[in-house]
Amino acid sequence: MAIVEAGDYNGNERYFSWFVQNAPQNSKDRFLLPITRGEDFLLPFLVFASFATANQLKKMLPDQSIPLLSPKAWPDYELLDCGHFEKLERFGAYILRRPEPQALWAPSLSAREWEVRHHAWFQKTKGSMEAGLWVLKKDVPNKWFNRFLRKDSGLDISYKVSLSSFKHVGIFPEQAANWDYLFSALSELKSSPRFVSSRTEADVVREDTNHGTTEVRNLCAAPKVLNLFAYTGIASLVAKAAGADVTHLDSIKQVVGWARENMEASRLDGIRWMVDDALKFTQREARRQNQYQCLILDPPAYGRGPDGEKWILEEHLPTLLEACTQILDPQNFICIINLYSLGFSALILENLIRQYFPNAKAETGEIHLLDSFGKKLPLGTFGRFCSW
Repeated sequence: MAIVEAGDYNGNERYFSWFVQNAPQNSKDRFLLPITRGEDFLLPFLVFASFATANQLKKMLPDQSIPLLSPKAWPDYELLDCGHFEKLERFGAYILRRPEPQALWAPSLSAREWEVRHHAWFQKTKGSMEAGLWVLKKDVPNKWFNRFLRKDSGLDISYKVSLSSFKHVGIFPEQAANWDYLFSALSELKSSPRFVSSRTEADVVREDTNHGTTEVRNLCAAPKVLNLFAYTGIASLVAKAAGADVTHLDSIKQVVGWARENMEASRLDGIRWMVDDALKFTQREARRQNQYQCLILDPPAYGRGPDGEKWILEEHLPTLLEACTQILDPQNFICIINLYSLGFSALILENLIRQYFPNAKAETGEIHLLDSFGKKLPLGTFGRFCSW
């Protein structure tokens, strides 16, 4: 054990000792730490420690860093540059320039390079926060299909990119980090003996084979997934590709139609489509005692249900999470929550998950995209956890 004394440089004669277990006695490395004491006096202390290297001290202290999540690259998407409240992105063969309120810094490329490189530029309508129009260069289409391809897992999803009047294009590329997690977790859950054995006897059929043996098939071996605020459905398609039984819910009929196009382009089928209010539907499912093995939530800051129901994130998210606790399978579960709202930190999401899912070993942090110059563009907070 080593003893370190700290002196009061404001004339106070109080001294105290800091004890560190198993600290080496003869280290030549010294470093400087600021220390304050109690509410009765807050004084700066300089601690000259000769008992541990910086790396050794780091191991002794708890990790207080916030995890950062960013997706692996894939061929049809690239964040080229960002700054001055805009981002320059490549979607397949076309480069788009559109607003980004989080990009406060200066871009790495010159204004001339941005002008030359982009094929379409979203320009906001004066006085509007979101609405605007796309200015397209010659022979640039306003919609096309790209692929989300992972050769290592065999995941291959096709999706339509379309230039909407609200700067969105039908895909949030940062969510690819969660799509990879979802595909892996569902694949693991689906083949888990614990999940298969949890199905009821009524779900099992036995069939005689040509060899005189009995084959056992579990009709409910597919994990049930509920994707709320599901937008154009790439997460729904990833879940379906992993072998899940998927319910896709969004409040906008046209967006659900867009998701169906993506399903057909991806050569998948069998997704259950719902145009409904997310909170009301979840509460109904809770009353029906229906359960899901996987919940995906990507709620907006503000929104409207199909019948005009109002959604305000800070007001309604706790109520939605309470309903989710009633429909998430307590034995076999996966949950992914993503929030994109300025002012909502990862700590808020961490506290909410602790409140409503106290036994979950959740990972929470910030999700971002890395541009080609190494700048990190923050794009919301994430929380995710599973039963293993």
